[in-house]
Amino acid sequence: MCRSIKVLRQPDGGATDQELYEAALQYVRKISGFRTPARVNQEAFDAAVAEIAASSRTLLERLHVPPRRTTAASA
Repeated sequence: MCRSIKVLRQPDGGATDQELYEAALQYVRKISGFRTPARVNQEAFDAAVAEIAASSRTLLERLHVPPRRTTAASA
């Protein structure tokens, strides 16, 4: 669906608010079919972006992901 949305869960830290906003905006644009909503729909559009960004932040904060295993290169 949104193929260009990048993975925001990173081992070195959380996603920035800007990254979450941009991903949420892209998602809302995709599912609504509007790149820029009409003035009458702007409030609903903006609310959806904010809610999805907040839900995404909550998800990332609650995920328990084991650390990646590093393998020693054999010589």
